[in-house]
Amino acid sequence: MCGICAIVDPKLKDKDHAIQSMMDTIKHRGPSSDGKFVNDEVALGFRRLSIIDLRGGAQPIWNEDHSRAIIFNGEIYNFKPLRKELIEKGHTFSTKADTEVLLHGYEEWGMDGLLKRVRGMFGFAIWDDNNKTLYGARDFFGIKPLYYSDHDGQLILGSELKSFLAVPGFKKELNTRAVKPYLMNQYNDLKETFFKGVYRFPAGHWFEYKDGKMNIHKYWDAEYIENSLSFEETLDKINEDLKETVDLYRNADVPVGAFLSEGIDSSYLTSLLQPEDVFSVSFDDSTYNEASKAKALSDLNGWKFFADKVDADEAMRDFPEMQYHMDEPDANPSIIPLWYLCKLARKHVTVALSGEGADELFAGYVNYGMHTHNNVIKVFTAGLKKLPKGARVKLAHGIKKMPNFPGKVHMYTNLAKPSEFYVGQSVIYDMDYPTIFSSKDANGILKEKYQNDLTVNGNYQEDFKKVENLDSVKQMQYIDLHHFMLNDIEQKADKISMAHSLELRVPYLDKKIAELANSIPTKYLVNRHDTKYALRKASEKVLPKEWAQRPKLGFPTPIKQWLKEPRFYKQVREVFSEDFVNEIFDQEKILKLLDDNYKGDGSARRQIWAIYTFLVWYKLFFVDYDNTVKKYQHVQPEVASLIASGKLV
Repeated sequence: MCGICAIVDPKLKDKDHAIQSMMDTIKHRGPSSDGKFVNDEVALGFRRLSIIDLRGGAQPIWNEDHSRAIIFNGEIYNFKPLRKELIEKGHTFSTKADTEVLLHGYEEWGMDGLLKRVRGMFGFAIWDDNNKTLYGARDFFGIKPLYYSDHDGQLILGSELKSFLAVPGFKKELNTRAVKPYLMNQYNDLKETFFKGVYRFPAGHWFEYKDGKMNIHKYWDAEYIENSLSFEETLDKINEDLKETVDLYRNADVPVGAFLSEGIDSSYLTSLLQPEDVFSVSFDDSTYNEASKAKALSDLNGWKFFADKVDADEAMRDFPEMQYHMDEPDANPSIIPLWYLCKLARKHVTVALSGEGADELFAGYVNYGMHTHNNVIKVFTAGLKKLPKGARVKLAHGIKKMPNFPGKVHMYTNLAKPSEFYVGQSVIYDMDYPTIFSSKDANGILKEKYQNDLTVNGNYQEDFKKVENLDSVKQMQYIDLHHFMLNDIEQKADKISMAHSLELRVPYLDKKIAELANSIPTKYLVNRHDTKYALRKASEKVLPKEWAQRPKLGFPTPIKQWLKEPRFYKQVREVFSEDFVNEIFDQEKILKLLDDNYKGDGSARRQIWAIYTFLVWYKLFFVDYDNTVKKYQHVQPEVASLIASGKLV
């Protein structure tokens, strides 16, 4: 687990200085060591967090005749059998690290052949001096970030956006088109980042860059072809494949722990892993306390349980640093507990397993059609779903026009086409967790320069067309996998863990697990009993039934309570009142929104948090970036102490 960066530009004179500057900005990703390679055409940079082959895995790594070099961020979990196969084919390895499998695998099988064989999370680049070409790839789901800028014959590549700002001549410019969809989504879901001209490299793709031209190729995407397994066979297969995957994911030359909440996702993985150390956090507000139930499971299994409480004042103080590490504004409040969970875990382990991906792959969200607890409504709606498609859609349109009644949302979302209504996590139908901004409302608070006609649902339409022949649940799963999971969940998991030099492994987002989950009939995933039904029932093979049946909770953060606290209201209002804000927002409107929320019922908290998060981020990167770098470009204190003590190789 590391950080990489690269520059291909024959015209750039001092590439050595440029690549070193990029490496320095991401030293938190790899405090163990660094390495680089520079010639007339290319510069490759690397920061290392030692996980496998602690003494011998430094990068860049070269092939036998030093004509090809690789820099790599991630883990290849099945590298041992691939290494054995490549040695048998005549390749000579100079390390025991998983990185070298990619280099020799490229030589033996080419990019397509290599990527069909690996299981893992990765962003990597290979310079082939034989044909003066840079090759690279991002993993199947986009677990590991990879960004690029391709402009005027110069390619810049990196694990984090902030490293681009260190390249001499790079023009830092806000992508004004991204502000409105961010407000509607709580994260940037566009292909172009908040920095104009810098793009996310797509998950499941590889590239070749030669003579100033970038060619991108797709090598993997989720496919949904139902298998013929019975329900009991499905449960056995889930358990068997997850156990095999977790066994692969425990491979490391450093301690491996696990994040443990009260929910099924992490509890199932941790029970399969049986680690020595597990970690959990809760808030100083007793309303939000997951740690007690996590400790109960830990006690049952004899794990060493570490827990911490998130202090509200500390969280609001540290929030700018969190947004610095995110690279782009992300208003998902779960960033906050994740920050302190990673900080806690890093004091004890270098690697931790986490449960991201289970909801998207095994259909855990209520938005997939579980908007009521009333069994009569569930059964009645299930009967309506048996109508011909045209009749269902026509009925849904009629229901939508009706006044509100119990079960309306459940019936409408089960009968209508998802492409007509689905907006992922931007609208939560539980009214205790209000929506973010509608398209109209977002335009209403933005200055004209930032207004546009983009909508959340509109941004999904290209992907909906790819899966229009699938059932509704699988369509929504595909959308969430390529949007909410890709551009929000995975981003915070990577950036926040790596801010603490902690490797986070996510077994649910393994290619083998995904291919199994995508083949499970929808009736086993979501039905009148529950969401994520098959995974819950499979988990009973290793979990007490009480844990297997726990409802979906997420990672709740008490921002409603915080924004009603006078000291935090004042802190947010001071930011809303700064001069630069009026260049982007209608300042009077957002101040009124904040004041009304403070005096009222707190129902505008998601809107306020989205605005506040953006302003904090904008201030860091565009108002006072020099001070930001001085303040936050460092490794975390707990990591620094490990380095000083010699415990971090």
